[in-house]
Amino acid sequence: MERFSDLLKGKFAFGCMRMQLDANGEVDLCNFREMVDRYLAAGFNYFDTAHVYYEGKSEIALREGLTSRYPRERYVLTNKLTSSCFEKEEDILPLFQTQLDACGVDYFDFYLIHSVLEGNYQKYTDCHAFEIVQELKKQGKVKHVGMSFHDSPEFLDRVLTEHPELEVVQIQYNYLDLDDPNVQSQGCMDVLKKHDKPALVMEPIKGGGLVFLPDAALERLEAAHDGSPAEIALRFVAEQDRVVMILSGMNNVAQMEENIAFMKDPKPLSEEAHRAIGEVREMIRALKLVACTGCRYCTDGCPMQINIPGVFRCINDGIKFPNRPTNHYGWVTKNGGKASDCIECGQCEDICPQHLPIRELLKQAAKRYES
Repeated sequence: MERFSDLLKGKFAFGCMRMQLDANGEVDLCNFREMVDRYLAAGFNYFDTAHVYYEGKSEIALREGLTSRYPRERYVLTNKLTSSCFEKEEDILPLFQTQLDACGVDYFDFYLIHSVLEGNYQKYTDCHAFEIVQELKKQGKVKHVGMSFHDSPEFLDRVLTEHPELEVVQIQYNYLDLDDPNVQSQGCMDVLKKHDKPALVMEPIKGGGLVFLPDAALERLEAAHDGSPAEIALRFVAEQDRVVMILSGMNNVAQMEENIAFMKDPKPLSEEAHRAIGEVREMIRALKLVACTGCRYCTDGCPMQINIPGVFRCINDGIKFPNRPTNHYGWVTKNGGKASDCIECGQCEDICPQHLPIRELLKQAAKRYES
């Protein structure tokens, strides 16, 4: 697990999937630059992006806010090869060059085969994506190769058996998803241990779901007197011995400062905090919330431009806060389609990392908010 110790500073990564946007839908570069400055000044150095994040705007923001302002040795930059961004093998190298140019760098420290699922694994295989990425490493355009993964432990075992050359795997891991049947975080972590692979962790606070908690759950964590909900969630992940980096998708300076404060030297959680986590896990499961993390992979290709994560947030807020006026459905659907506009093409379900039955959930939302 020491293989990246000379490269990575701390376990706290700046994930660039949930950036703050201005009124025109562009990345707020002033805010982003200030966050970059504070993050690097605190001694951290790992940035994560993908070409699909904000339709390429995340990469450009990194060029404008990071790579054009700091020497290359000050930061570690990860990018990804996403199956939806290419159709055939010949598309991969031009896409890779587009990513380098957009980010303003000559190489990526880590390059990951993105969001590997049983549904897209054959495409990656047929297009020789794993072999191409290895060749990029030989050329020095990629320093380390890996994948991000959203499927079962059994399938993870198969992929790592077929591709032992992968150096690192990014998985979803948080205290709510340890044995969730759609995520199986702990099962995937156990497979990484079997193959002796370090873990990069995404969704440590489940897209904010472990911060914006029901009142009873929030009170239980507060009673543990061991930090804020975000702090407890992140420190829980930091305790896991396979984990070399934890991605946090911060979008404002206040979030950055809060996370820096406890991630510079994350302390183990108290026994009482662990008991509280177990109780909160059961509270949340009992509510049967929509397990959406707000990654927005589903929205990019939606032909009806439905803000699917926003619709699901309305559902969840109504369940978590039944006595509060939390119905923002009109605002969520103001600039796009409504839930009832879904034509059931299914492409959202094909790409959903949480494996949600999105079409059925949209029908339920339409019945709830539009009838």
